[in-house]
Amino acid sequence: MFETKFVIVVREDLATWQKLNVTAFLSTGIAASKPDIIGETYRNASGHVYHPMSVQPIIILSATSEKLASIHRRALERDVQTSLYIEEMFSTGHDEANRAVFSRFTPDDAKVVGLAFHTDRKIADKISKGARMHA
Repeated sequence: MFETKFVIVVREDLATWQKLNVTAFLSTGIAASKPDIIGETYRNASGHVYHPMSVQPIIILSATSEKLASIHRRALERDVQTSLYIEEMFSTGHDEANRAVFSRFTPDDAKVVGLAFHTDRKIADKISKGARMHA
C-alpha cells in the first residue's frame, strides 16, 4: 500500500475525448513536478526499451462542476499543489495560449474541468471527498 495517492478528477459531463485529453495533460503536470513517482524504463523480452511510468496507480475520479469546484477549494485550503485544466483551454491550440487564457481566471471564477494532485493518502481522500470512481 502506498502512503500517497495520485488522483485525477474530471468533470463528469465532458465528452469522452475531452476527458481523455484532460487526464493526459493533468498527469504530465504531476509527473513533471514529482519525478520521484516515475519508475525505471521497461524492457521487453526482445530487448525493446519503453518509457518509464508512474510507480503507483493513478486514481481517476469524476465529479459534477460544483463538486469539482469544492475539490479545487479544498486542495487550495490544504496548500496541495495541483495541475488544473479549465474549460477555456479547449479553445486554444498551444501551451502559450493555454497559459494566457488560464491567467485570466481566479479560483472563484475558473470553470474547472479537471485537476490532479499527488499527496498523502488521507489528505487526498479528504480533498476528493464526494467524487466517484470514473466509469
